[in-house]
Amino acid sequence: MNDQHSKIAGGFYGLLVGDALGVPYEFKPADEIPPRAQIEFAPPSGYPRTYAHVPSGTWSDDGAQALALLDSLLTRGKLDLEDLAQRLVNWQIDGFYAVGGKVFDIGITTSAAIGNYRAGQKAEDAGLRDVNSNGNGSLMRVLPLVLWHRGTDGELVRDAMAQSLVTHGHARSQVCCALYCLWARRLLENDPAAWENATAILRDVIVFLPDGEAFEEELEFQIRPDDFAAGHGSGYVVDALRSALWVMREEGYENVVKAAVALGSDTDTTACIAGGVAGIRDGLEAIPARWRENLRGQEIASPLLERLLDRI
Repeated sequence: MNDQHSKIAGGFYGLLVGDALGVPYEFKPADEIPPRAQIEFAPPSGYPRTYAHVPSGTWSDDGAQALALLDSLLTRGKLDLEDLAQRLVNWQIDGFYAVGGKVFDIGITTSAAIGNYRAGQKAEDAGLRDVNSNGNGSLMRVLPLVLWHRGTDGELVRDAMAQSLVTHGHARSQVCCALYCLWARRLLENDPAAWENATAILRDVIVFLPDGEAFEEELEFQIRPDDFAAGHGSGYVVDALRSALWVMREEGYENVVKAAVALGSDTDTTACIAGGVAGIRDGLEAIPARWRENLRGQEIASPLLERLLDRI
């Protein structure tokens, strides 16, 4: 596998493995997370895992929605919001993209947006737009857009923001998705200053977008990309992005995703978001074989990765 394929496969499996790693610990505070050496798909014996009925190595809504987005992109050859929204309906109702067809986790905002779409709203209008609807649900699924995309940075920004509209329509969520995608793209290019250069590019791009002033205000005063303070692993979209940036200081994929889980709270999503960019940075081979081999749902994931790599 060449370096580019390894990075793309690393991002793909990095997000799925990170998600699955965090599932048993979701909603636990940091002081109830096991020591890092014991953070595995299967928690230590006797640990009160969050979803007792979910087998170890199972991704959650994060991974399922990311696969839905990727399948839509590969099938339609473009970002098609109506197609994406319908695939999210198929996931929620019929278990498409969920391991074993079983959906066991869905965010309140995402569920409400899918309900809006099913009630007849256009996909681009379905996502909630109030300031209190800035969970991390559109950020956690967006990475496949970067792995698939061949357009300019400006086109990537617009698509990253647009896919957020289906579930999370507020400008803050849109900008977080755009910054994350630019960051991931710079990592794909082996940029040693990936975050800083992604930020600079986004600053140049958003001022030319409709409502650019609103996007710029969100970037500078809410996301604050130049502030490298610690993240807390919560479900708030800004904190989720900052948490991923914080744990990416760690050496190696395994340390990154374990540090993400160790933050507690929204462990599966933090590890999914961080695991995707760590997988790009470090390549597929950096993801421990024990996790890759014991990840459930390979019959769903593997064909999608093959279609993605065939496109390159």
